[in-house]
Amino acid sequence: MEAEDGDFPTEPSEHSHSQRGSVASSVTRVQDLMVYLASDSAVHLTLEGLGCMSAKELGRSVREPLNIPNSAVDVFAFWFCSPLLELQLKPKHHPYKLCRQWQDLLYRFTDASAEDISQDEPSLLYKRSVFYPKSKELQIDDEGVLKLLYDEAKNNILEGRYPEKKLCSFLPAHVTLGGGFLSTLRGRGGRLAEMEQNLIKEYRSVCSSSDGSRVEPTPLLHQYLRTCHALPYYGCAFFMGEIDKPAQGLLHRGGRKVVQVGISLEGVYVIDLKEKHVLLGLKFNELSWDHSYPEAEGDSHILWLEFDGEEAGQHVNKLLKIYSKQAELMNGLIEFCVELCSSGESGATGTDGEITPSQAPSGQVETTEKTPERRRGKLRRQSSVVCSRVHSLNTISYVVDDGKEVKRLKPKRAASFFTRQAQPPTYSAVQVTESLEQG
Repeated sequence: MEAEDGDFPTEPSEHSHSQRGSVASSVTRVQDLMVYLASDSAVHLTLEGLGCMSAKELGRSVREPLNIPNSAVDVFAFWFCSPLLELQLKPKHHPYKLCRQWQDLLYRFTDASAEDISQDEPSLLYKRSVFYPKSKELQIDDEGVLKLLYDEAKNNILEGRYPEKKLCSFLPAHVTLGGGFLSTLRGRGGRLAEMEQNLIKEYRSVCSSSDGSRVEPTPLLHQYLRTCHALPYYGCAFFMGEIDKPAQGLLHRGGRKVVQVGISLEGVYVIDLKEKHVLLGLKFNELSWDHSYPEAEGDSHILWLEFDGEEAGQHVNKLLKIYSKQAELMNGLIEFCVELCSSGESGATGTDGEITPSQAPSGQVETTEKTPERRRGKLRRQSSVVCSRVHSLNTISYVVDDGKEVKRLKPKRAASFFTRQAQPPTYSAVQVTESLEQG
């Protein structure tokens, strides 16, 4: 998602050298640039010196035509997005240079074929920053800023990026009750068209008062965002990965399941990409994590998530392996979010999203060596964990007896205590519920 400048390749690779021209030639040249918004509209800019312009400088040029006030400079960030990869740029990144290195980034962070990589082209988007706390959104009173946030949230729901089956949260009650809208979707022809027209009329009716005057939209936009805030994965950056399927059938065949991993300032969420189910959700103080590099050719990068669970009535530690070439990015983002949260500001940033000196990450989360005694006594978890489908995960389980002795459960594996943990956990009793993820 984000990476330090040193993490990005700085020299052309053999894969894409022939497709690159001189960046220096663009320093003084006037160039056109299209910056896309979540609403699929775009801002057309004509800029001089684009080749050496940072994202922070470019942001000033975009905010002016959008009438975004200076008080909202931290709300949005630039993203490079394509079907293969999504990256949020830091204020110091140079969009023009990174765009010319896109193929190198795809080779590094995706498993796409050479042919797909050669045909992939990113779009430059201006959308919500993953580091902007959602609690601050409801304090925004600028209609234009709220509309941009609304458009992005709405599109994420319609496209299934924010899986949500409770249509009654987004449609009038009389439309969804008694079969209404849902049953009509299963119907045919004229009745479906009639229902669509009725829904459009309902939408227009809330946009104007009885006397025809314009209704103030700010409370309505706040209400919609407040509804979206109940979705735990709202505001996440998303990554692609795979997890092991539980062994099934007489032959105990497993295989892997494609997942999306959402990471926000609050935690990590693993979503079944096909079924749009939340398989696992953890706050940062409810997990330990690590990133392992491939040990041999053909091996995968792995993001390890360690959390507390239950097996056969016994409290156990569980390890979930997420296979992904983006594990390095996920690891870095978790580390950065934990650092922001530990600063006490929960993602507060300076001008244009630049991290202020007191919040700047040192590159690695400062940790201490965790022995079993120091790590935790009894295995317990907070009730905010979203794990209504944890039974469908193929995890490695083990227990710590009295905080000292490790007892392994099948499948047997040497115990692993990660050196990275958000903070000393303050767990309450395990409560597996269906609270936040429905269906």
